[in-house]
Amino acid sequence: MQQYDGSLPPKLAELLQTFESLAEEADRSEILIDFAAKFEGVPERVAKRPYAVDHRVAFCESEAYVWAIEQPAQTLKFYFAVENPSGISAKALAVILDKTLSGAKPEQIANVSPDIVYEIFRRDISMGKGMGLTSMVYTVQQLARRYIARILNN
Repeated sequence: MQQYDGSLPPKLAELLQTFESLAEEADRSEILIDFAAKFEGVPERVAKRPYAVDHRVAFCESEAYVWAIEQPAQTLKFYFAVENPSGISAKALAVILDKTLSGAKPEQIANVSPDIVYEIFRRDISMGKGMGLTSMVYTVQQLARRYIARILNN
């Protein structure tokens, strides 16, 4: 089992270890479907349709959008919209990213590799889906980096 060095947010590291320990793909699929079922779209107080293009995740076939809202103690809360009702993988990843990265240190979020997608979903996903999901992680990473830069410049 891979050991995480502390550079990842603790909740994400714990979840990745859980996925790594799963021997059966059926177990992985069930967990991902459970995550997707918990998806709640972005509340209207954060964003209303039609969503601004600058929040859209590039390459995402499920038309995902991401927002990062500053929280106390210089942390971020992430919100997602997934416009494709069949976007189960995008919804699952949105829930995972929110639950494991919201409230984490922005410096840790900025260091999260988009390759976590392959640790969560394995390499059995299509190229298009893989591009969209890794782009979701990249978008969250970039929002954290922009936040860090803004804080440092104030």
